[in-house]
Amino acid sequence: MTILKPLVRYGYAPLMLLGVNGAAVAITAAGASKLWLPALLAFAVALSFAVERVLPYEADWNHGHADRGRDAAHTFVNETLVLVSVSVIPLLAAAVPGDGIWPREWPHVLQVLAAILVADAGLTLVHYASHKIGALWRFHAVHHSVKRFYGLNGLMKHPVHQALEMAVGVLPLVLLGMPAPVASALAFAVAVQLLMQHSNADYRVGALKHVLALNEGHRFHHLKWAGAGDVNFGLFTLIWDHLLRTKSYDPARRFTTADLGMAAKPDYPDAYGAQLAEPFRRSGAC
Repeated sequence: MTILKPLVRYGYAPLMLLGVNGAAVAITAAGASKLWLPALLAFAVALSFAVERVLPYEADWNHGHADRGRDAAHTFVNETLVLVSVSVIPLLAAAVPGDGIWPREWPHVLQVLAAILVADAGLTLVHYASHKIGALWRFHAVHHSVKRFYGLNGLMKHPVHQALEMAVGVLPLVLLGMPAPVASALAFAVAVQLLMQHSNADYRVGALKHVLALNEGHRFHHLKWAGAGDVNFGLFTLIWDHLLRTKSYDPARRFTTADLGMAAKPDYPDAYGAQLAEPFRRSGAC
């Protein structure tokens, strides 16, 4: 165990970001069976849970807070939305006049990296707007109602907000002519990033924490007090947060359950169905 913890602390992020994502890039480049990606994602989820237990940031967050069924429902619905969106990309691309300006001559891995950077801009700006516009916050508030910080939190989103994020993040890529294999690799990378960004594992990436949008910085985004959590909006990178001046980090800060949620709405609904309905109720206002 003495050797295992340092290996996990410094090896987990490279394994997920380079190894697991790299395998997805190789699978999509080779045109292999689409069943390989769900299997690889299942491995990533299992690995995420295992690492959270070997090296937890907060031990209490590994235990269910009467939220496991709800989080499983969010995960199933939102991952299904992602799969559906990827499957219709060829149809959307066919409706775009011409072949677009996508750099198809680039190596597949560079095409995926380009897609990640473009999507990161759109997703970050939607996220930023969701903290500033009341109508969007109604739906985004579901994500901020969490009382513990662990891998599946990343997919705890209202389907309306998930659809909006996907539309803004992916539509520009479709208009540019992004090929379906690149879209599949991008969707996989988003899922892995959400696992990493909300992970309860106490892993480290050194100075890269100021560039990559991972859990050390994203915990600040989930501070429950109004304004305090309006930071670190990026999904893949913190580039846009540096430009928006919303990047925040304090190495001395330690987080507990008492820091999470929404101070203005401590009784936000916990059940899945109630969370879907809340944005449409008067009580769901900002």
